[in-house]
Amino acid sequence: MTNTFIPYGRQNITDEDIEAVVEALRSDYLTQGLQVPAFERELAHITGAAYAVALNSATSALHVACMALDLGTGDWLWTVPTTFVASANCALYCGAQVDFVDIDPTTYTMCPVALEAKLKQADAAGKLPKILVPVHLCGQSCDMEAISRIARRFGVKIIEDASHSIGAHHQGRPVGDCRYSDITVFSFHPVKIITTAEGGMATTQDAGLARKMDLARSHGITRDPDQMTHAPDGPWYYQQISLGYNYRMTELQGALGLSQLKQLQNFLARRRQLAAQYDDLLAGLPLTRPAQHPDTNSSWHLYVVRVPAERHTAVFEVLRAAGLGVNLHYIPVHTQPYYQAMGFAAGQFPHAESYYAEAISIPLYPGLSDSDQKRVVQELTNALADQ
Repeated sequence: MTNTFIPYGRQNITDEDIEAVVEALRSDYLTQGLQVPAFERELAHITGAAYAVALNSATSALHVACMALDLGTGDWLWTVPTTFVASANCALYCGAQVDFVDIDPTTYTMCPVALEAKLKQADAAGKLPKILVPVHLCGQSCDMEAISRIARRFGVKIIEDASHSIGAHHQGRPVGDCRYSDITVFSFHPVKIITTAEGGMATTQDAGLARKMDLARSHGITRDPDQMTHAPDGPWYYQQISLGYNYRMTELQGALGLSQLKQLQNFLARRRQLAAQYDDLLAGLPLTRPAQHPDTNSSWHLYVVRVPAERHTAVFEVLRAAGLGVNLHYIPVHTQPYYQAMGFAAGQFPHAESYYAEAISIPLYPGLSDSDQKRVVQELTNALADQ
């Protein structure tokens, strides 16, 4: 009998989720109705943010966040190499330039020590970044207190890329409350903690930033007379007051997101349970389990193990052949051909490159059964023994 395929991540859709989307389909509005604002209010409440702006993807959210902070030609944005390319690409959309800060070798998030050293060098050279994008990898928050303290000293704005981290905490406070940042961005891709199929959200405590992001997601158009250059011509009137995009979230996505939020705590509890079980089941194997900073409580989007570099590809291939949808998060952005054409080269960020040479994301999602988890552990044990 062939073993069933076990993906590294998977959405969890209930009958209640389906009914919520069906109700939205039966409503009068499919694009701009009541569901998206309700989703925004609920997520703002959960995170402790004053404002939440829903978008059609986290990539769009990163873009409008950069726009709201006036990133443009001649400016720099710094992020980490160990992330999806969107964390860096958002700067290029605005005509800015990108550089990277290496990761901490233990938590795999932005290293405060490396950040401070690089900022001192940039300050001396007159090339300080305008925006810093720390990435909360695998669901674990960066050390945002340290990062914020350092960045603020140099006048640098912060966008938290919390695509992996809805429901996570830092120092007992929810990720997304923007205590240590200007804007936080979440993703609702199907493999994330909750899903809207595709979708994203930006949270902030700043009314002005929220207003700018709201404009940018919808063509730069307003129907608010207070934002117009003159009184409306009539009740039909709108004005485009800035350049924007069609980045709006649909009512179907908003309805699904609102329904998924009702299950957030259950999803998080199961992910944390599975992560704890992995910690126990993998003890003693020749691999490195993920470490957690004492000030964080991860949402456990991913469970990443590291195996010796010389065995990495072989172990990965054996696991795939055994029916496990293991993956690697992420290929360092600075090694991508598009970024190498800008002048980046291998060897510039050694911790990110070392991580890439050893990392494997193994299956972790709420619907993963205990028996399937044990199969994952057994296949991994076998793969390591065979190499």
